[in-house]
Amino acid sequence: MTALMNDFILSCKANLASRLLPAVPTLCALAGTLLLFVLFLLAQGKPAGEACLYIYQGAFGSSFAWQNTLQRAAPLLLTALCVALPARAGLVIIGGEGALALGGLAAAVLPSALPHWPWLVMLPLMGLAAMAAGGVWIALCGALRQWRGVNETISSLLLSYLALALFRHLVEGPLRDPASLNKPSTFPLAQEYLIDSMPFLDVHWGLAWGAAACIAAWVMVKYSTFGFSLGVVGGNIRTARLVGLPVNRLVLIACAMGGAAAGLAGMLEIAAVQGSANSALLAGYGFGGILVAFAARQNPLAIVVCAIVIGGVEASGSLLQRRLGLPDATTLVLQGLLFCNLLAWETIVGRLADMRLRWQQAAANSAAEAAAEVRVEVSHV
Repeated sequence: MTALMNDFILSCKANLASRLLPAVPTLCALAGTLLLFVLFLLAQGKPAGEACLYIYQGAFGSSFAWQNTLQRAAPLLLTALCVALPARAGLVIIGGEGALALGGLAAAVLPSALPHWPWLVMLPLMGLAAMAAGGVWIALCGALRQWRGVNETISSLLLSYLALALFRHLVEGPLRDPASLNKPSTFPLAQEYLIDSMPFLDVHWGLAWGAAACIAAWVMVKYSTFGFSLGVVGGNIRTARLVGLPVNRLVLIACAMGGAAAGLAGMLEIAAVQGSANSALLAGYGFGGILVAFAARQNPLAIVVCAIVIGGVEASGSLLQRRLGLPDATTLVLQGLLFCNLLAWETIVGRLADMRLRWQQAAANSAAEAAAEVRVEVSHV
């Protein structure tokens, strides 16, 4: 009985260790980021301890702070999926900002093209239009990668700049509301097309939709055949082709799903926060989603936690500005340090894994040579 209990405890420990091991690089990156941020503040003569305390208070110190944090985290949940889902197929997509902008623009323009439709029909149509715009834009990156060999990281970044330029041109030109004088924008949405806050929270329903999308993505990646196929494509594309997987189609679908998530984030920001398409929509949520996805190591469930943390860091900038006189961009420095640390630890972990494989191969070769020598000696005897 004692032996069975010991075996059960050991198996539980091994299972827990295997689940926590992927989080070690992120935790190390967080520790390194905190150290560098403290040195950054001390170099300016600012109290580092107070600054860290204000960051916590501005993010999670009160109900108002929590609401502000969750409000900022809502779009990050969806823009992070724009990075995480293509990453399952081995692609590094960083064009979520462009997909969000085009998705928001499509959602803002649709009610003007189809006026007087009931909100029960119009809101789903706005979501579908936004998802279609974002999905097609990011799927274009996958198509360029698969059929023309264009690096998807570069193409997604360039297409994002193109999407932002197109957004500004249309909002400030053909689609501009003449009544928007100082702040160019499209025609405002009718009151019935605006999304209200969730009960007992001053946070719009985009938070719930984003969390639901992350959970659905995790179930798909973990338990579906499609998710398993994406993992094979991302792990070794030659193996995927040898076993007959439709690699090109899988890559396109993964990119389209990621872009659709970012486009939906734009629609939710338009219908729940902005009320029309304007420059305020381009708040960097697409680029913030890159940081969230890397911090979560492309795990859709971990994206929920990381989005809340990053959203809290963004929300604390105004408190640092008021209490310590630091620029509001100080939190951007903190996010930049975190991103650099994440990349550094990813590289270190990759190098350690390569070294471990080489050592194991060397040990196996030594064992094989020793066995061969023993066989030769036995044959001589």
